[in-house]
Amino acid sequence: MLIMQHGRPKDTTGRLEKEIRTYDLLDRLGISYERVDHEALMTMESCEEVDKILDAYICKNLFLTNAQKSQFYLLMMPGDKKFHTKDLSAQIHSARLSFAGEEYMEELLDITPGSVSVMGLMNDTENRVQLLMDEEVLSGEYFGCHPCINTSSIKFKMSDLLDVFLKEVGHEPMMVKLERY
Repeated sequence: MLIMQHGRPKDTTGRLEKEIRTYDLLDRLGISYERVDHEALMTMESCEEVDKILDAYICKNLFLTNAQKSQFYLLMMPGDKKFHTKDLSAQIHSARLSFAGEEYMEELLDITPGSVSVMGLMNDTENRVQLLMDEEVLSGEYFGCHPCINTSSIKFKMSDLLDVFLKEVGHEPMMVKLERY
């Protein structure tokens, strides 16, 4: 049975350093968060039970790059929307977007496939990744994401993401509007 808990785990034995760094940063910034520990979640469908327990919407996070692999993007979008490259490419003026390789995820965000999260931006100290946020993501008071590992999920206020976390990590989101088909 999954149980929601407030804040960081009391015992961090066996947890990865990048997860602990996420909690350290949120605590240092005074961001209050709820957490659920669970089996590894690799798809949006597998997140549904955690969404219900957290009472928050876990965003779909896609790590993208241009054809030259010179520009990188982290797209936060509703999990129930289909991603159409053409729609996004036109808005950000970057042709031929594709999913960035695992090596870039690890190098730039210190995350692995299945764990892509806005929290990874704390590891992008050179600001090589542009955050893209679908306008619909902003509609909720809370949102959920992984703390750089897909065996836990956290929720906190969208206002804390925008006004505190992103300012601290030096990333300004670019708003996009992805259509529903």
